[in-house]
Amino acid sequence: MANKEIASGVVHSVPEDLRKILTTDSATRAAWEDITPLARNEWICWITSVKKPETRELHIKRARAELREGKRRPCCWAGCPHR
Repeated sequence: MANKEIASGVVHSVPEDLRKILTTDSATRAAWEDITPLARNEWICWITSVKKPETRELHIKRARAELREGKRRPCCWAGCPHR
């Protein structure tokens, strides 16, 4: 799976910190590839829209855990304004 390109969102491309998680965790990668481009877009925007590096790190960790649990979109977020 590491040789395959990682699918991006509709508007957003996968940031490097999320790409690292997706290339090192096969379960998270499989969940990522299984969701729609719009859902991937929501995750990417949710991760990149925060201001503090600490919050972004928490969003990366939470995305990993929630994708592995089968969640298809970030919970309790208004959604990507860029679609």
